[in-house]
Amino acid sequence: MGYISDIRKYVGHMPIQHTAASVIVENEKGEILLQKRTDNGTWSYCGGAVELFERVEDAAARELLEETGLKALSLELFGIFSGEEQHYIYPNGDEVSTIDIVYICKSFSGELKCQPEEVLELRFFGIDEIPENISPPTCEPLRKYMEYRRGAMF
Repeated sequence: MGYISDIRKYVGHMPIQHTAASVIVENEKGEILLQKRTDNGTWSYCGGAVELFERVEDAAARELLEETGLKALSLELFGIFSGEEQHYIYPNGDEVSTIDIVYICKSFSGELKCQPEEVLELRFFGIDEIPENISPPTCEPLRKYMEYRRGAMF
């Protein structure tokens, strides 16, 4: 399964520190790719747990490929997000304090393909068309990204 699943065997649902690697994919139109999650029905960027001894950038590229079918040709570090905004309780009761290392990917190849276990839908959205039902742990990073993009437009 993976590192987090192994830890959960010992700690159950109690809070754990969770390192995540995530990717905000931006297409040539400046739209960003979001995925509708199977676990809570909300929208989020791609990402997931960094496995034990895995490089964070490799984890980001792996998660992008697994969840969307896209291969990152380049990744640019956007930011590291932690703290109270990254506290989350999953629908199954697992509680995490996430350190989310978020990359931007503007160069990619492949065809969009949902990972059925985790992703209901994949769709590109304009920066002013982001849906309201965003997965709670991705709200703050997406807000910062939109501020960054709006600042870059002027």
